[in-house]
Amino acid sequence: MAIEKLHIDKFLTLAKQYPVFDVRSPGEFNEARIPGAFPLALFDDEQRKIVGTIYKQQSREAAIKAGLDFFGTKMKSMVEEVEKIVSNIRLAIGNKQQAIDNKQEATGNCILIHCWRGGMRSAGVAWLLDLYGFKVYTLTGGYKSFRSWVLNQFEKPYSFKVLGGYTGSGKTVLLKQLADAGQPVIDLEGLANHKGSAFGALGEAPQPGQEMFENLLASELFKKSLPEAEIWLEDESQRIGKLIIPKNIWQQMREVKIYFLEMSFDDRLEHIIKLYGNFKKEDLVNAIMRIQKRLGGLETKNAVNYLLENNVKDCFIILLKYYDKLYTKGLYNRKNLDLTLNKISCTGVSLTDINNLLFQKVLT
Repeated sequence: MAIEKLHIDKFLTLAKQYPVFDVRSPGEFNEARIPGAFPLALFDDEQRKIVGTIYKQQSREAAIKAGLDFFGTKMKSMVEEVEKIVSNIRLAIGNKQQAIDNKQEATGNCILIHCWRGGMRSAGVAWLLDLYGFKVYTLTGGYKSFRSWVLNQFEKPYSFKVLGGYTGSGKTVLLKQLADAGQPVIDLEGLANHKGSAFGALGEAPQPGQEMFENLLASELFKKSLPEAEIWLEDESQRIGKLIIPKNIWQQMREVKIYFLEMSFDDRLEHIIKLYGNFKKEDLVNAIMRIQKRLGGLETKNAVNYLLENNVKDCFIILLKYYDKLYTKGLYNRKNLDLTLNKISCTGVSLTDINNLLFQKVLT
């Protein structure tokens, strides 16, 4: 079967259906990758360095020979790894087929391959897998072309709806309910593995790097940007932990309607205590100390002392008041807020009823 080279748009369209294999080194893959891609390293990090050095200091031909020494020992295991993954995907799709009356096309033996620039690494692995019997597509320009595509996604206009509200309003839970109801939702905090405050890393996996965060966000925008679709996002500052929301996306978020959940301080305090109150004191104290300069010396001291005395409620009252002031400042820094702010009274209302109120507000 002939190996086909695809430009990025066609490659990503097929990636919705067929598995993507990244043949770059583990270090490259772990730093950032196409979301959902499987690692299939042709060279490990040291081997890649060796081949690259030979290429620079000797010749292209010498580098290819060195690469073949490494490649030869991996051929069988690479074929078996791809075979296993494709088989598992085919089995999973086969199970879904029964549930959806055979309407979804199975993967067959089609696979997508890419390296860094669409050069010799992807060409070599593609040759092997094509020889074995897979239908192979490669990415013109490799991962580098994907990164150009990612950055281009952030320059496009989008239709956003922003869900706002003070800390503890249950915005993240409500976004999940919207997604479950079939609404297009992008969970920025989920992509960032961070809830957005000094306490946002508690209970979360390590944050991805900025490049990987951008890859995830661009892929979500690509998937959710359907005709006539308005994408729900949670109101965020531009920084989520150590990560930055791309400037143009954040600016668009600041200019659209914001549906602001008005919930009582006591209800929000109860929610925050449930969310954070059971973490280790040491972790909570460390989080408080990260904002001590802005919180102020006295309030920092009081918050820490309350915590050490097991008085979580009074500690969190101090913190919630601090974040309310911070959020208010960010909210009223918006342009034309009088035209974009839609308040929804939620005091004493269940999350299910808030969801209904939100839909009523959107539809009116």
